Amino acid sequence: MYEKMAEPYKIKMVEPIKLIPKEEREKKIKEVGYNQFGLRSEDIFIDLLTDSGTGSMSDNQWSGLMIGDESYAGSRNYYNLKETIKDLIGYNYFVPTHQGRGAENVIFPLLIKKGQYVLGNMHFDTTKAHIELKGGRAVNLVIDEAYDTAIEHPFKGNFDIAKLEQFIEQNGKESCAFIIITVTCNSAGGQPVSIENIKKVKELADKYELKIIFDSARFAENAYFIKKREKGYEDKSIKEIIKEMFSYGEGLTMSAKKDGIVNMGGMIALKDDEKLFESVRQNVIPIEGFPTYGGLSGRDMEALSRGLREVIEEDYLTCRIGQVEYLGRELEKIGIPIQKPVGGHAVFVDAKKMLPHIPYYEFPAQSLCVELYKEAGIRAVEIGSFLLGRDPDTGEQLESPLELLRLTIPRRVYTNNHMDVIVEAFKNINKRKEQLKGYTFSYEPKVLRHFIAKLKPIE
Repeated sequence: MYEKMAEPYKIKMVEPIKLIPKEEREKKIKEVGYNQFGLRSEDIFIDLLTDSGTGSMSDNQWSGLMIGDESYAGSRNYYNLKETIKDLIGYNYFVPTHQGRGAENVIFPLLIKKGQYVLGNMHFDTTKAHIELKGGRAVNLVIDEAYDTAIEHPFKGNFDIAKLEQFIEQNGKESCAFIIITVTCNSAGGQPVSIENIKKVKELADKYELKIIFDSARFAENAYFIKKREKGYEDKSIKEIIKEMFSYGEGLTMSAKKDGIVNMGGMIALKDDEKLFESVRQNVIPIEGFPTYGGLSGRDMEALSRGLREVIEEDYLTCRIGQVEYLGRELEKIGIPIQKPVGGHAVFVDAKKMLPHIPYYEFPAQSLCVELYKEAGIRAVEIGSFLLGRDPDTGEQLESPLELLRLTIPRRVYTNNHMDVIVEAFKNINKRKEQLKGYTFSYEPKVLRHFIAKLKPIE
């Protein structure tokens, strides 16, 4: 085995990118209210906003587009995808959706009664929003180690089992809608959940008669970490680990734009709950579309079916996660504080440590995000108090336990040379970090504000 591993693919097509002058970058970010979501793609040099739908599809996936069956009902691509899900995950029922939030919008109203809690390791923004829009309350019960970026823990996405049971006991099982396990745990820094922890959650779920639903956008990356870090799984295949992992749940939602390696797609899959499946099928029609397409064209379903088979290849996962680890190592070398160990899909910079002079209500990670774009045309995203939002009852700004800047690496898109440019940009910013200022709102939407809010620097 060589010390450096080459990418397990050849580049067949390229898309030009351009670094516009710094004066233009400063003008562009000001025009959009210092919110990177408002920037045009042509104004970005390296785009680390998200890994959702931004990956490069393979020649096999592109060829699958050519055999798209666009029948309104009963598309053969639906049945190809159904067979893939059964083979890979082991679930009997599924409906496609246009993406993960479409899946949540369909199934959450069927599971949540007004005022109920949804118990998660750590909810992401859209999941939390959908829970609250359906009248529920999202509760984070991740282990304490997740909140300390300096601690090395192999499974920082794990539930705190004692806290989970204590919450159920104190509030009563009737007050809890279901348990959601996010793999990998995005808000904690792309951190994995162990099989051992999932088993313990399953024991509690059975004890209190609660369903387990997986938020499974990055399920293959989670399985890879289990193989590499959890005793007893080193000799198991990624496919075997995935099947065991999902065997402890009753269902899943998935934004397939991540580990499905497609530009658009999602799903709801259920193990064997036929009654819930019938309700899902009925609900998907007015919200997403007919149950055999659910917001996707036939060609999209075919690309997804093939992507789900490609994502479990160990060579691919080694390269994919290895690139993220490379960026993390290089940033650490120049003294940038990050969430350790490095997660599966992104490097999370600890902006609270890097910019201690900016308080949480002035959004230190967003300040760093703006500066990164000004410095090198790199677009990243804030995962902190700006994203967390306000208390739905009091309207008070919530303080996130972590103020993170997420450097999200698209799949099969950039080389390590791009990673080196990112490191160089941080090296320059680090020299003047004390000069960075916080931000406040000039326009603040009520729901998922960070997507379209406008900000202004605090003078």
